[in-house]
Amino acid sequence: MLAYLSDRQWLWGAAGLYVAGVLLGTVSLLRGGRPPGTAIYVAILAGYVLQFIGLGLRGHSTGGCPLGNRFEIVQFTAWSAITLYLVVGVTFRSSVFGAFTSCLGAALTLLSLSIPSWDAIRRTHIFGGNPWIELHAALAMFSYGVFGLLALASGLFLLRHYSLKSKNLGGLFFFLPSIMDLDHIEVRLLGAGVAILTAALGFGWVYWSRDTATVGHLKLAATVAVWVAYGAAFGLRVDGRLLAKRFAWTCLALFAAALLSLEAVEGSRHPRASQSSERILK
Repeated sequence: MLAYLSDRQWLWGAAGLYVAGVLLGTVSLLRGGRPPGTAIYVAILAGYVLQFIGLGLRGHSTGGCPLGNRFEIVQFTAWSAITLYLVVGVTFRSSVFGAFTSCLGAALTLLSLSIPSWDAIRRTHIFGGNPWIELHAALAMFSYGVFGLLALASGLFLLRHYSLKSKNLGGLFFFLPSIMDLDHIEVRLLGAGVAILTAALGFGWVYWSRDTATVGHLKLAATVAVWVAYGAAFGLRVDGRLLAKRFAWTCLALFAAALLSLEAVEGSRHPRASQSSERILK
C-alpha cells in the first residue's frame, strides 16, 4: 500500500506529524506542564522521515534535487530547518524550542501543500545534469532553512525579553531558554547560515564564470542581496553594534525578505536546463 502513495501524500503525512508535535506542546502548556520533549522530538523525527521520502520521490521523478518550483523550494526549506534541528536541537535543551520548530515545519509544509498553483508547473532536470549547479542550489536552500531556524530562535528571544521586562516568568515563559542561551543560539545559526550560503555562491560562481549565459540575473541578484544582508547583520553583531532586541527583529525581518526573494529564485531558472523541461500537471 505504501508503494502506491504519491509524493504529496507522503508530504501531507509529514505535515500531520509536525502538527502533532505542535499539539503535544500546546496541550502540555495549557495544562501548566512542561512540553514533552521526547514525544515532540519523535513526532518531528517521524515527520522528517515522511518528508524525506516524499522529497526523494519528487527528486526521482524530476531527475535531481527537488527545487523546480515554489512548492518544492518551500518544502526543501522546511526540510532543511528540521534537519538542522534534529542534528543540533538536543543541545538547546529546550522542549519549547522543539515545539516551535514543529510549528515552523507544519506552517511551511501546510502552506505549500495548500496552494495548488505553487505546484502547477513541475520542471524536470533543471540542473542540466551538472552536479555543481545542483550542489549550489541545494546548499543555498539549506542556508534558507538555517535562517528559518534563526528566525524561530529570534522570536523566542523576543518572548523571553518581554517576559523579563514585564516580570512575567510563569506559563510558557517559564520553559523558555535563558536570554543568554538564545542569544548564543542566534549568533551560531547566523554564522552557520552565512557560511553555507557563501559556499553555495562559491560553487555557483565556479560554473557561471565559465558560461555567464546560463545565469538567471534576477535570481543571482536576489541571492546575493540575501547573502549581503545576512553577512552585514553578522558583521554588525560580531562588532557589537547590533544587539539584543534589534538583532532579533533584524533576523526576523531578514527571513521575511529571504522568503520574498524566493519569488525571484523560482521565476528565474537556468534557461538551458529548464527551458525544454517544463510541463503542466494535469
